[in-house]
Amino acid sequence: MEIKYIHEPDDLQCGQAVLAMVLGMEVSEIVDLLDNDRETTLKEMKQTFERFGVSVGRDRRQAGDKGELPALCLLSLETPRCWHWSLYADGVFYDPEHGVMEDFPESRRRYFWELTLPDQTI
Repeated sequence: MEIKYIHEPDDLQCGQAVLAMVLGMEVSEIVDLLDNDRETTLKEMKQTFERFGVSVGRDRRQAGDKGELPALCLLSLETPRCWHWSLYADGVFYDPEHGVMEDFPESRRRYFWELTLPDQTI
């Protein structure tokens, strides 16, 4: 999957930016769709992905290093500042706050949900 990196337009829109990157949309479209320009919940993330045919793994799993991650996943990271949504795809981290990275942003706890696009086989 080719990801077009999107920097969060606001400190509270990391979830909207992750959704936009995966769904190929603009953050403003996601904000309008959710009617939410602030923090997103896991429920909002899952419902929006699934609305567009992206399957979200049922189980939240913890990751110590990137070798434990599937090819595409939603990340929930406990950063020094807050809990934060991020994205991992094909060996690259697309973090709405910190940019495109080769490894996790600084974080104490790291959880993920595998994402499966509609045209991918399980």
